[in-house]
Amino acid sequence: MNLSTHARPFVPAGFRLQWEPAQDAHVLLYPEGMVKLNRSAGEILSRCTGERTVEEIVADLERQFERSGLQNDVAGFLEMAKAKGWVEWRQGDEVTE
Repeated sequence: MNLSTHARPFVPAGFRLQWEPAQDAHVLLYPEGMVKLNRSAGEILSRCTGERTVEEIVADLERQFERSGLQNDVAGFLEMAKAKGWVEWRQGDEVTE
């Protein structure tokens, strides 16, 4: 799977991303359980609202953390998250399965 930088990822229905103070981390909740996310995963998924493109998410992360070259890491995480069903993405107005 090759993720387009113009795709707009989002956390689909059935999942809820939230900050969990007791875990001191973002968690992804779903009917069968919960996934505690590391900081990088939480920062990426918190930006996956379906409004921003992957390119915009990468630019925002690079700006916030004063780093460059995050494109491959972000795309790799999003491809893994897609395989697990944690994200879907839109190309234009269309949702890609």
